[in-house]
Amino acid sequence: MSRLTLAIPSKGRLMDQTTDMFARAGLVVRKVGHVRGYRGEIEGLPGIDVAYVSSGEIAEALKSGSVHLGITGEDMIRENISDAATRIRFLQKLGFGYADVVVAVPTCWLDVSTVADLEEIAIPFRRQHGRWPRVATKYINLTRRFFGSKGFGDYRIIESAGATEGAPSSGTAELIVDITTTGETLRANGLKILDDGVILKSQANLFATNSAQWTPELEALCSELTSKLSASVPAKVAAR
Repeated sequence: MSRLTLAIPSKGRLMDQTTDMFARAGLVVRKVGHVRGYRGEIEGLPGIDVAYVSSGEIAEALKSGSVHLGITGEDMIRENISDAATRIRFLQKLGFGYADVVVAVPTCWLDVSTVADLEEIAIPFRRQHGRWPRVATKYINLTRRFFGSKGFGDYRIIESAGATEGAPSSGTAELIVDITTTGETLRANGLKILDDGVILKSQANLFATNSAQWTPELEALCSELTSKLSASVPAKVAAR
């Protein structure tokens, strides 16, 4: 029988939270071989191979079909897989890794509280500065789709490679699209979230890809894993 490959985060808080969630479901995830290796197994589910992969790369692995299942944030899936609605199956929200993708502008922009307000100031801004307002972000595709859905196109994206929230104060951008959990870091940097500026309320999910090779046996394994994990996730998670 072919084996099911599950990609989970390889380090940090998401890896620890994933391991804890499996433990609550009565499943022990452990590495195979060297402690710094990237392969693992799930005690009690011998048909599943675990691959330890960085959170960002899990989305790419699901997209290509090199793994069957993956645990990562919905923001990573939506940003990196444009046709996620057809390519990816959203199997289970997991109740951790919460982060909202938001549009934030300087607090001193008193007259700007919605995307429509951004559109209203864009042309006067261009007249004064000779360019459109700049948006610093790591979420280029989510930003374009969101602003496009709002009919706003008078901006320029600056790809962020560091601390995005510092871009307006450093003068490299006028506003940002970034993730936040509590909003404290945004406020500390003199930023506010637009009233209609929540692009995505993300959390970690168990995802399956339609790009991998699936057999009835693998589907059965997937269903068994999903059922066990569902029992360890609070019911209120599904409503978020």
